[in-house]
Amino acid sequence: MLGWYPGHMNKARRQITEALPEVDVVIEVLDARLPYSSGNPMLAELTEHKPVLKILSRADLADPEATERWINFFDAQPDSRAIAVTTTQARELKQIPALCHELAGQVRADRDVRVMVMGIPNVGKSTLINGLAGRKIAKTGNEPAVTKRQQKIRIDGRVSLIDTPGVLWPKIEDQASAYRLAASGAIRDTAIEYVDVAIICAAELAKRYPDALRERYRLDELPVYVAPTETDGVDADGPRLVDFQARAGFDGHAIMSEIARKRGGLKAGGVINLHRGAEVLLHELRDGKLGRLTLELPEDIPDPVEEDIDASES
Repeated sequence: MLGWYPGHMNKARRQITEALPEVDVVIEVLDARLPYSSGNPMLAELTEHKPVLKILSRADLADPEATERWINFFDAQPDSRAIAVTTTQARELKQIPALCHELAGQVRADRDVRVMVMGIPNVGKSTLINGLAGRKIAKTGNEPAVTKRQQKIRIDGRVSLIDTPGVLWPKIEDQASAYRLAASGAIRDTAIEYVDVAIICAAELAKRYPDALRERYRLDELPVYVAPTETDGVDADGPRLVDFQARAGFDGHAIMSEIARKRGGLKAGGVINLHRGAEVLLHELRDGKLGRLTLELPEDIPDPVEEDIDASES
């Protein structure tokens, strides 16, 4: 179980709770590559009585067929709409004010629609706000938790935005989500063992996008996963990840070793530098060099029973 709660995030929760009564619509910015894992269940709880526009950001990095499935999933929920955008493309953002008015319903003619923009750190929230405003207002960066305080911005289309700091939650109960977030860069690389993240990511990519993985790293085969026996040792750089590798059905450790060997991670004496392989895979995944990939689908959302099991095993 992964848990943290920086002080500014605790403060942000209080600010959100205080501001919500005056808000007409909530925009939640999600990463199109992991729309479930990048959604904060705490925010869903706080905003359950408000109409929500789900913005699937970084759509240019996500699998378009998977993105369409996610849009259909969110559109089927009450008081919910979803669109996919690349937040750096201003023309794609022009539809957002009209959608906010549509979701808000009747609003007094003498005031703007009040929209609160939410999202976990590093999902493109600040880039979205800058694009909507047509100028740089919110600070952007590729490290989590750049925005530290609330700010209000008026944009064209009679919409007033309330930006909020990126808010994570005290504990990520679903460990699969924690690893996907780490793979995407939403969680700092020091929060979870870096090599573990890459091993699980390699296994998942072998399951979901085997051709992309083979072609990028010139892999002849993708080894299937064989669970170790109780007497097998545990590699110092890659502890047993029986649950996640077994679920994927592929040996992420072996795949990572081959990537490291081919991409400068071979030390003297033939020793494999798994950390080098992890750097290559995760950096190239985040940069879109493996192609347009999505790490989860609506059917991957765990039911409450599965979440309880994951939490008890952590």
